[in-house]
Amino acid sequence: MAAKKVSSRKANRSLRCTRFRIGKVSVYEHHGAWWLYYRDGGKQTRRRIGSDRATAEKLASDINGQLAIEAPTPFAFVPIGVDELRTKYLHHHRTILSSSLATVKRYRAATQHLVDFIESCGKAIKAHEVSVARFVAFLRQREVSPNGHSNSIRRRLTEHGLRFVLEVCRSLYVFAGKQRHLPPFTANPFSDLNLNRIKAADSKPVFVFTEAKAIGFLTQADDWAFGIHAMLALTGMRPGELAHLLVEDLDLDAGWIQITNKSDLDWQIKTRNQRRIPLILELCALLRKILGGRKYGLVFVRSQFGRRATHQLCLSRAAMAKLLCERLANTENNADRVVKSRVAAGVWRDVGLVHPDLIRNSYLRLAAPFDAGSCPKSWRHSFATLLQDANVDLLIRQITLGHQPQGGDGALGITTTYTHTRPETQAREIERALRMWPKLLDLVERRANGGATC
Repeated sequence: MAAKKVSSRKANRSLRCTRFRIGKVSVYEHHGAWWLYYRDGGKQTRRRIGSDRATAEKLASDINGQLAIEAPTPFAFVPIGVDELRTKYLHHHRTILSSSLATVKRYRAATQHLVDFIESCGKAIKAHEVSVARFVAFLRQREVSPNGHSNSIRRRLTEHGLRFVLEVCRSLYVFAGKQRHLPPFTANPFSDLNLNRIKAADSKPVFVFTEAKAIGFLTQADDWAFGIHAMLALTGMRPGELAHLLVEDLDLDAGWIQITNKSDLDWQIKTRNQRRIPLILELCALLRKILGGRKYGLVFVRSQFGRRATHQLCLSRAAMAKLLCERLANTENNADRVVKSRVAAGVWRDVGLVHPDLIRNSYLRLAAPFDAGSCPKSWRHSFATLLQDANVDLLIRQITLGHQPQGGDGALGITTTYTHTRPETQAREIERALRMWPKLLDLVERRANGGATC
């Protein structure tokens, strides 16, 4: 009986014990809450856990295991400056995620605002010490060059531009948290802004062509511009995809275009999604007129390209890739992505690439009388709207336009995984939609049967 009482007293004493150790971690109770104490890298660490003893014991056990293998503990973080964090973030996108150089360039420009804000504070501030509210106020007062040129008229950031900068900074701080550069158990400071409430009220309206305006636009175009803009109007391609379209990507007999990544030539589709686009008979006839019997090279070349003595008009894709390899072999630091991109751009230029800026300039000249906006992407908007007007299935629209599905399974959930579109179905539905603009197709046919188009 006495032994049972002694055992009971020991058990009660252990329950009332307010300090004990789990390996290298000391656990104790103080003012109704449980705390942890340990040394991490020679530094004393004390953390308040809460009122639940079981939670404190479990966390102490986890920390003890991490200390044993010299791994970072949950409460450890390495303070870092914004400039250094930005460098690591851009390097991660460029080398680990292999983001496009254009994307890395946009992220660099967006995060530069945060670096400039730190400099304006006049003192060294670590990333976790940045005041997001003051940064937003700084952005709203900031004047920038719309096109990035130093001589252009400066203006305030638009709401769309402000939201993009904050979204990139939010991504920057997500990266910082994963790299343990932020205090543990603290939320991303940019996540509390509720960026969805920042409405782009000052954004330019999207222009969508009607058949009559599309005819008026194309009627005044010369043969070179007509081929480019008719192609954009009847396929919904992106201007960059059209500029890098090779003759080898066309199957005019079957009536298809293959939009492919050209990694061997250092060019990729925006979403990396390769796809096929059906061609109607009128457009096939126009393309045959543009090619003029060529079997290789770019489908569309610069309007003055034929006058150059050094041009290489009919190089195949394999020949272009070989030329790129030869030039890279004679270039220092050719493993760097920026260097490779610059050399590849020279190869594309030498075979007659129509830069997307030239397409946009052509669009601006022709669109002025119709107040048709300032972006050739209006053709893509118009093509997608025409498919909507014709009640073309959502999956067919998504496949044809090359859009990235939202979420893991797309807009229709798991149904997207089990639904497959046959080529003949896609071709039939796209042609049915385009036949809703018969006068425009008649114009394309007449120009295809007329004089030279480029």
